[in-house]
Amino acid sequence: MNLNDDRPGCTVLLTGLPAAGKSTLAQSLVARLLRAGRKATLLDGDELRSLLSPDLGYSRDDRILQCRRAGFIAGEVARHGGITVCALIAPYHEAREEIRRLSSEQGIFLMVYVATPLAVCMLRDRKGLYARARAGVIADLTGVGESYEVPAEPALVVDMASADPDEAADAILGRLISLGCLEIGVASGL
Repeated sequence: MNLNDDRPGCTVLLTGLPAAGKSTLAQSLVARLLRAGRKATLLDGDELRSLLSPDLGYSRDDRILQCRRAGFIAGEVARHGGITVCALIAPYHEAREEIRRLSSEQGIFLMVYVATPLAVCMLRDRKGLYARARAGVIADLTGVGESYEVPAEPALVVDMASADPDEAADAILGRLISLGCLEIGVASGL
């Protein structure tokens, strides 16, 4: 039962390479959703990995299981009328479909491809992931030693190399309005 109101719960998956700007965009989006009066939860891949999935490595199966766990949590939030913003690399089509399957059973699913070019991600590299991958310390970094399967049909595509996080969040809010997850006029009032 949706305890929030008559609007459906929703999962927004922000997927892209490491350092693409997913977390920055997710934080802006969640802040705007909360100001709009919606229950919103942020599932950040780094936090999920350290808190809920420290048992997982970076094999294909482990990455898919990580996404399955996120999809289950997002589905539970949606079931109670909330919106979950998932900021995950989710490098494989199969992993993203797990999130879609588990969360859309309870609400609406919206995939946003954060299509920041690899060269820009490598320049950002706050965590030093790409530098360690180039040095051979990390063998399976998505985008360098491990492939990233570009989503075939995302609902939105955002390049955070040139997009302002708040403007990108507004574009997502507009899509959520069109899906019935937010009221018309909410995005302009934030």
